[in-house]
Amino acid sequence: MQTLKHKTSTMDLSAYQKNFKNDFFSGLTVALALVPEAVAFAFVAGVDPLVGLYAAFMIGLITSIFGGRPGMISGATGALAVVMVSLVKEGNALGEPSEQLGLYYLFATVILMGLIQILAGVFKLGKFVRLIPHPVMMGFVNGLAIVIFLSQLGMFKTFEQGSWQWMQGPELYMMLALVGTTMALMFTLPKLSKKLPAGLIAILAVFTITLVFNLEVSTVGSFIRQSGGSGLKGGLPSFQFDIFSKVPFNFETLKFIGPYALILAAIGLIESLMTLNLIDEITETRGNTNKECIAQGGANIITGLFGGMGGCAMIGQSIININSGGRTRLSGIIAAITLLIFILFASTYIEMVPIAALVGVMFMVVIGTFAWSSFRILGKIPFSDAIVLVAVSSLTVIFDLAIAVFIGIIISALVFSWQSAIRIRARKSVKKDGTKVYEIWGPLFFGSIQNFNAKFDIKNDPKSVEIDFMHSRIADHSALEALSALSEKYATANKQLKLKHLSNSCQNRLLKAHPGLTSVIERSIDDERYNVLSQIFEEPEASI
Repeated sequence: MQTLKHKTSTMDLSAYQKNFKNDFFSGLTVALALVPEAVAFAFVAGVDPLVGLYAAFMIGLITSIFGGRPGMISGATGALAVVMVSLVKEGNALGEPSEQLGLYYLFATVILMGLIQILAGVFKLGKFVRLIPHPVMMGFVNGLAIVIFLSQLGMFKTFEQGSWQWMQGPELYMMLALVGTTMALMFTLPKLSKKLPAGLIAILAVFTITLVFNLEVSTVGSFIRQSGGSGLKGGLPSFQFDIFSKVPFNFETLKFIGPYALILAAIGLIESLMTLNLIDEITETRGNTNKECIAQGGANIITGLFGGMGGCAMIGQSIININSGGRTRLSGIIAAITLLIFILFASTYIEMVPIAALVGVMFMVVIGTFAWSSFRILGKIPFSDAIVLVAVSSLTVIFDLAIAVFIGIIISALVFSWQSAIRIRARKSVKKDGTKVYEIWGPLFFGSIQNFNAKFDIKNDPKSVEIDFMHSRIADHSALEALSALSEKYATANKQLKLKHLSNSCQNRLLKAHPGLTSVIERSIDDERYNVLSQIFEEPEASI
């Protein structure tokens, strides 16, 4: 065991050394892209920009070290910020405007959100992300790409005469030219050499162009000031002792923040685990979903205690990291530490970075994220899958990720249940002794019970009847009750019924619920095929 651990540790160290340059430069690129995103989402939530930046630093650092997916970037996200808006407003209404109670209720909610996420990891709920159908996954990717694109359009506005106005004339043309330059560099550089950090070089190139030619363009600093902020400059995150004095720890508080915490925890986990799944597919590796749940929960507890707004995985920044060559935990660690350095020492220079350069990077993320193949396959996949794909994409844009994914899964589950229900069938035959045999094919569960019952002709059946489940599986409690009811009907008709080839677990559960059915179940079966099938399906049926 010690040899195996030593070998694994050596392999991890080798991976870090081999990919150090890619991880380093991709981390720098991600840190630059994180700044306007974190600031924008903080304003959406109605809090100070530093609250979003601190969240990006703390959550990014903790999940990079302890999370279940190396290379995935976490921080403050728009999906969570949208939910936080009403929380902060309602919290502020509970006290005087100067108290900023909404901010402290937000911190308390983020802490509770983290506890819920840790419980999800402890109870191993993260594995259920593997059950999300592929059309839902494609819809999620497409919808999120559209959301990222729409979020960048706000960067084409400027604050004039007391309101936000779309850029016009030379200002707009300059913005478009710099965005196009950034995108062209990111498209061209990888063709020259895949070792070049295309995103970082493109940002630095556009930054240099604006300095050399003294161009009047929108920058990170001007964006923050126009949005009502004072700048990026700040100190180290500090422990928020005021949470314990300003937020009463009683049932009323729990009743207020509980629903918000539950919604935020669900959205955070869904977005993170689906991003993890996407990165798994891109890198052809496998992350640990339950470990990610625990790490994300712990990160949110820490960020809530130290003045951050909470967060989860960021698909845009994660794609930037992966496309820039980031593969190990080091890339996320460097991105988080670099972001803190920006806040502490380099805020003046980061505020000078043109918004156009960062928008160009995000537009390339949109192009790389969107599943363009969905247009090609839309007419080739089953109609129900096409509906799911389009619905999830649309609902992600109209509402939010959690609602879109839940509805997509529900539609897929209903379609699967219906298709499985109509596939159950019975092959009928009569033995030499006059016994009628119903050989059942297909799963027996709540959706197929009606079709199952319709197969039997109790009134006209002979005195002896057998139901053979060699090619069928008993899937749930509804199926067990259907078998019990069918047995009673045959008994009432004074006819003998035998149930053959039921698995051991099904037999035990059926007899536990209905002990009187002992005479109906045929236990001793000398059939090698049944013994093999019983062993194969025994474990799944144990969860009936």
